[in-house]
Amino acid sequence: MTPPTGWLCDAQRPIVSRGAYQLYYLRSAQNNGDGGWDHATTADGVSFTHHGPVMPLTNGVPVWSGCLVVDHANTAGFGAGAVIALATRPTDGIRRYQEQYLYWSTDGGFTFSMLPDAVIVNTDGRTATSPAQVDNAEWFRDPKVHWDAARNEWVLALGRARYAAFYTSRNLRTWTLRRNFDYPNAQQLGGIECPDLFQMTADDGSRHWVLGASMDAYGVGLPMTYAYWMGTWNGEQFIADNPSPQWLDWGWDWYGAVTWPTIEAPETRRLAIGWMNNWKYAARDVPTDVTDGYNGQNSLVRELRLERQTGGWYTLLSSPIAALATHATATISLPDRTVNGNTVLPWNGRAYELELDIAWSTATNVGVSVGRSANGLRHTNIGKYGADLYVDRAPSERSGYTLAPYVRAAAPIDPAARSVHLRIFVDRQSVEVFVNAGHTVLSQQVHFADGDTGIALYTDGGAAQFTNITIREFAAAI
Repeated sequence: MTPPTGWLCDAQRPIVSRGAYQLYYLRSAQNNGDGGWDHATTADGVSFTHHGPVMPLTNGVPVWSGCLVVDHANTAGFGAGAVIALATRPTDGIRRYQEQYLYWSTDGGFTFSMLPDAVIVNTDGRTATSPAQVDNAEWFRDPKVHWDAARNEWVLALGRARYAAFYTSRNLRTWTLRRNFDYPNAQQLGGIECPDLFQMTADDGSRHWVLGASMDAYGVGLPMTYAYWMGTWNGEQFIADNPSPQWLDWGWDWYGAVTWPTIEAPETRRLAIGWMNNWKYAARDVPTDVTDGYNGQNSLVRELRLERQTGGWYTLLSSPIAALATHATATISLPDRTVNGNTVLPWNGRAYELELDIAWSTATNVGVSVGRSANGLRHTNIGKYGADLYVDRAPSERSGYTLAPYVRAAAPIDPAARSVHLRIFVDRQSVEVFVNAGHTVLSQQVHFADGDTGIALYTDGGAAQFTNITIREFAAAI
């Protein structure tokens, strides 16, 4: 999902109305500029229709991230089935006055009106005097709301600089502050953005609470993507089973992510989408800016399931949304290959899925190069080396648009592993890699040049078998 033009940022958790998912996203006419919410719809999570702004920049005051709910029981008084959005705005354009505003829609989320006053006031911003207090006050954003049926109330999670704050309400207008989630090593993991609290049924039938958030753990060698904790919501606070989070993506570019229940199986399956960018470099120009003003895209929609692992803990696993298969324009199966060195496949393309298995005995480095230029100098490598499963986009760098030093992303893998199953999705500006059963995903934007259309298989230190090689082509966007 890309914007028609301009800068795209965080997606907002979709709701369902008129038989489709209603997706909203932050958009501005300039890179990292002030803006508001734009609206798109999708019936299948693959093909999107754009409807333009619904909460625009007003009098110089932007609208930042938040969420939407369908108020089936008319708790807020705007009518049964009204769509209610809670969104962060800096009151009077003052950053330390980030506060939560309520918008409502009675036409399924296509037009909105706003209450004039904030429903959650940033009291920290009104009293802050020291630099530390001001810093904390300037991180008061991204509300995420869900209905707690067990307690007959709404629950709101709010991102703060060192913790997640929780509020409850009966009517979406009047909110009571409850207890914070003070996660360990807060400074090393960064502040919480776009918190995501939900309950889900695992493959063994058990129910679990999950708290997710976009975090910057670069300083301690962990991802800058979506961290999540398994735990318990007791009506007052979230209590984590393990203080160390798990990660839903290990690439450089899967931030501001949101998840939401599927229409078909809301208790056991959720969908997720992430912003394919990173605040280390998000505001820069990109190669397409000069022709179409484009800067930003969301990831493929993925499907999440919760599975119990052998050690007794629970993990969210990711798969590309199944509807992608219906959009493939051709499927090509290539013969199995034993590779010792480098082999170029007899196929070229710009938008495709490459699925394959790799097995080896003595090789020390095995993988696939995508976006390969005809001379082999440009490419992005996806492979296994030691304890790393990596995506390295450094050889795809373009003059004037460098991403260095943020080029090689790595996820942990058993160093003794001698096989791996990969599903690699390549598009004009991105690579998304799903590993094995979806325990690991790496998502990265890559600035491919026009001739970067080839695929090669490679090994170092010995031979490897590349089997079940399947390419699914997708039509290039116009």
